[in-house]
Amino acid sequence: MSDYALICVFSLLGTFFAGGAILLSRLIAPRSPDTPRKLAPYECSMESIGSARIQFKVGYYLFALIFMVFDVEALFLFPCLANFRDAGAGAVLSCCRPAVASAARAALSLVRASPRNRVPCA
Repeated sequence: MSDYALICVFSLLGTFFAGGAILLSRLIAPRSPDTPRKLAPYECSMESIGSARIQFKVGYYLFALIFMVFDVEALFLFPCLANFRDAGAGAVLSCCRPAVASAARAALSLVRASPRNRVPCA
């Protein structure tokens, strides 16, 4: 039971410090009135031209998703490799096989979903 009490104490202390910092900054921060000039959007001291809503290519999102898949897979490989440091190459390869299979499945699903592989309707 004392472990839970320690967790509660640290949670309360963390909440107190975070809330105290926010409250203190609200109290002592300098404020200026909201004028139209202050609320006007600008980019590098230049007036903005056009809309901020533009279309991006889907390839950028696919690249980001593939990066995330391999990044997460690499994250799961580190503890595995740390455990099998002295076990030899066979143990490391048996550990890496599920991660490689998972990454390959994710890559294949992305390739199958790409617009180039779709057959046009007749």
